[in-house]
Amino acid sequence: QVQLVESGGGLVQPGGSLRLSCAASGLTFSGYVMGWFRQAPGKEREFVAAISWNGTRRYCLDSVKVRSTISRDNSENTVYLQMNSLKPEDTAIYYCAATVKTGAIMSEDEYDYWGQGTQVTVSS
Repeated sequence: QVQLVESGGGLVQPGGSLRLSCAASGLTFSGYVMGWFRQAPGKEREFVAAISWNGTRRYCLDSVKVRSTISRDNSENTVYLQMNSLKPEDTAIYYCAATVKTGAIMSEDEYDYWGQGTQVTVSS
């Protein structure tokens, strides 16, 4: 049974930082593209970042690109999203997802497995 478990969310002040983690089990982690998506209240879920199986290719939403870094540790079956200079508009539930596809990885339809999400709230 595949499980993706996110952690690291919480309440942070504007300008602060968070590192989200997603621990995967039940799959051959190194064979999957890993992605992060987020869903803000009243909005559709959107792509945030993705990383190739070996970490050599990374993709990031333009609005967070200079403030965020996606990385992975295949020995730990974990993918990370480091977010800096957080803004109130970054408030959302952040989801980790996995796919074996390498095409339109910014589309949530391409992903096979999803975590339950972790809440990030940016507020003073």
